[in-house]
Amino acid sequence: MSAPRWVDGNRFTLLENGETYFPRVFEAIAAARHEVLLETFILFEDKVGLALHAALLSAARNGAKVDITIDGFGSPDLSPAFIGALTEAGVRVHVFDPGTRLFGWRTNLFRRMHRKIVVVDGERAFVGGINYSADHLADFGPEAKQDYAVELEGPLVAHIQRFAQQAIVEGRPGRPPERRWFRRRAAPAALPSQSTAGAAQAMFVTRDNREHPQDIERHYRAVIRAARHRLVIANAYFFPGYRLLRELRRAARRGVQVSLILQGEPDMAIVKSAAEMLYHHLLRAGVHIYEYCERPLHGKVAVADDEWSTVGSSNLDPLSLSLNLEANVMIRDRDFNRQLSERLDHLMAHCCKRIEATDLQESNLWRLVRSFFVFHFLRRYPAWAGWLPAHAPRLSSVSHAPAAGAERLTEPARS
Repeated sequence: MSAPRWVDGNRFTLLENGETYFPRVFEAIAAARHEVLLETFILFEDKVGLALHAALLSAARNGAKVDITIDGFGSPDLSPAFIGALTEAGVRVHVFDPGTRLFGWRTNLFRRMHRKIVVVDGERAFVGGINYSADHLADFGPEAKQDYAVELEGPLVAHIQRFAQQAIVEGRPGRPPERRWFRRRAAPAALPSQSTAGAAQAMFVTRDNREHPQDIERHYRAVIRAARHRLVIANAYFFPGYRLLRELRRAARRGVQVSLILQGEPDMAIVKSAAEMLYHHLLRAGVHIYEYCERPLHGKVAVADDEWSTVGSSNLDPLSLSLNLEANVMIRDRDFNRQLSERLDHLMAHCCKRIEATDLQESNLWRLVRSFFVFHFLRRYPAWAGWLPAHAPRLSSVSHAPAAGAERLTEPARS
């Protein structure tokens, strides 16, 4: 794919949590007539996964060409009956699983297809952080996740469609791995024209381990530098690189109201512990930190000033910024910015605890020692990730698939 660019004429609908997301996406998939492209990190065989299963089968019976790609680490336990019903209906199932297995265990745990994308008939797309599992519904209980996605219409859909199609083409069986220093960049194919659906400018930005390893982080840093009065970032896994932290501190010091919404009731304890290592560093610069305390926060969204927003799959941690395959939409639209801002303001006002320096109980000596090591790790980890070799993704036959007809998508890619 060529470098992302701003595209005019789009319309975005904010979808908060599974209660609003799942009905919209399942309805769109079930009604598909031509094509469904779906990528997800997690697909579980629970009530949400079974509802998606039914929608995919409906699309296939309608005559739509259906391709789904799941991550082998995130979606490891789908039954033969679940996969078999899909493949028998003509659904093509691809499993992203980089690296070889040792005694049946995946040896590379840190490269994951983390994108959450759906494109239906080239007319409607969904992008965000919501997986297909029941823990995105409030009735799951205290561990239910708080998360966001968008439904979009307009010319940007064609860009996302082409991206998803190309990901499958590049992974076909028998396609030789292409080392990037030998690969010749092809001219981008012409995109089909699509009528204007709204007033939003938007850009589809991905992170991969070949040609776009820093695109999402680079856009974040550019927006933080350009912010003039307000910046709110809600992110589930927050342990960004040194350069992004530096931009946040600089923005706060020049008078921008910088607010971070992070996990207060994390799904993994290490998530909160890692973020807390940065609290003193950020608070001293004037950054406001809020911990969302009602349930685990899984969102990856942000707003800046009165126009810019982003929604997607990318966390701000080493996995998402240096290893995972990710996708976000960047949006310039005052109405959408206002809507997302109101939802984040509601979280900060009613569902969060604001962290003050007096809340941090630790010795000054320990803080200095820890800050030294954290500083140097954050400064160096993108370079360390960059030492790994890069190849194009490829599909190979599944050796232990849950059912015939599935394929494994592998990418021993460099970060």
